[in-house]
Amino acid sequence: MGKNKPFNGHKNWNHWNVSLWVNNDEGLYNLARRCVRDHANRIDAARCFMALRPADKTPDGAPYSVTTVRAAMVGM
Repeated sequence: MGKNKPFNGHKNWNHWNVSLWVNNDEGLYNLARRCVRDHANRIDAARCFMALRPADKTPDGAPYSVTTVRAAMVGM
């Protein structure tokens, strides 16, 4: 399946993979929650995460972006 097609209920593979890591890695999850807590909206929270994240990509190679991180923060 291509990385730009719907994947496991997410917009595409990149969104799914970033969400998988942000919501299942304790350090990334805590960082995301802190950014959500400290910012008024998910866009600013995602920008916070992008500024503080430990890497440019997930261990599986999905690039972090404001869009993918914001989507991963839904429900936080």
